Amino acid sequence: MTIVYQITHIASLIALTGGAFYAFAGSPESRKKVMIITGIASLVMLVSGFGMLARLHANQFQPWAIVKLVCWLALSGLAGIGYRKRAQAPLLISIIALLVLTALYMVYAYRFQA
Repeated sequence: MTIVYQITHIASLIALTGGAFYAFAGSPESRKKVMIITGIASLVMLVSGFGMLARLHANQFQPWAIVKLVCWLALSGLAGIGYRKRAQAPLLISIIALLVLTALYMVYAYRFQA
C-alpha cells in the first residue's frame, strides 16, 4: 500500500509543479483549467503525504515533515499567483524550483540520515 502512496505523491508533485510553471507561460484563457488541475494535484499530494506519514512513521511529525508541509503550502500558493504576477516570473519560477528541491532534499537526504 505504501508504494501506491509514493507513486501518487510523486505524480501529484509533477502535476502541481508543471501546472505552477505553466501558469507563468499559459494564456489567460487556460487559467480555470490549470487552477483546477493544480488544486486537485495539491489535495492529492497532501492526502498521499499524510498517508505515507501514517504508514511509515506512525504519525510522528519530525522536522523534515514540517519543512515539506511548508514547501507544499508555498508551492500551492505560487501556482495561483502565476497568472497575476507575470512580470515577476523569473523570480517566482526560481522560488518554485527551490521549494521543490528543498522538499526532495528533506525526504531523500535528511530523512534517511536520521
